[in-house]
Amino acid sequence: MAIDISQIHEITQTLEKHIALIRPEPSIRPRLDIGYELTGNSVFLVEIRPAWNNPCEIQKHPYAKATFVKSKKAWKIYWMRANLKWYPYDPMPKVYNLEAFLKIVDEDAYGCFKG
Repeated sequence: MAIDISQIHEITQTLEKHIALIRPEPSIRPRLDIGYELTGNSVFLVEIRPAWNNPCEIQKHPYAKATFVKSKKAWKIYWMRANLKWYPYDPMPKVYNLEAFLKIVDEDAYGCFKG
């Protein structure tokens, strides 16, 4: 089930505020930037950069995912392994607000999200 329209505004504000804090300097952004995507009931944090073999092609690589489970009112946290599949983040598989998810990704205590 998708996120309610009433929640989208709050989620977008939270993500915009967070992304503004972690984005690289403007001079670096054409080569590396950070953003997010909101798809259905999931939020993806993405790394944005040119393709290595075609600099004119911009690619988005997700590195962290949170999926909202409406029945539990919780966000499930996932990380992407080298096989490009999403796996639950076992140290903290769910949180109850988006800020907690963003804090876990920033701390990256186990090197799962940013390597």
